[in-house]
Amino acid sequence: MVTPFRTPLMPRCGLLPFTRTLSTTSFCQATINQIRRGSGPPRRRKVSESPDLERCPFKRGVVVRVMVLKPKKPNSAQRKACRVRLSNGKVVSAYIPGEGHNAQEHSIVYVRGGRCQDLPGVKYHLVRGAGDLGGVLNRISSRSKYGVKRPTKT
Repeated sequence: MVTPFRTPLMPRCGLLPFTRTLSTTSFCQATINQIRRGSGPPRRRKVSESPDLERCPFKRGVVVRVMVLKPKKPNSAQRKACRVRLSNGKVVSAYIPGEGHNAQEHSIVYVRGGRCQDLPGVKYHLVRGAGDLGGVLNRISSRSKYGVKRPTKT
């Protein structure tokens, strides 16, 4: 008896007809009802970019050292930064935004998150106009970011 199908069907990519897995457990997808209930694989927790603040928006600290840093390769400048000992005992590097500052050793400052993109190792910013750090002088635009009060009309 001759059958029209003499050879077994092979995949077109040229692989073996049977693929084996080394896993002993089969991968199960969640059903629609299980997804609606909220089950399924657990969500991965977001890793904090500013872990030294310990989930606080700001931390108070004392300036340990004021320094001038040079940025990474394509940029060229003299960026003002400082080392700050936070109230939790950790010492971090923080960028001083704006033009000019009155920060010196033993000043009380407030630190917020946010890295300075072209300074390696600087993952925090100081808050202008808070603590002993004054606002930027003669600042007209973006005053809230630099701790400047509204100018009086005279």
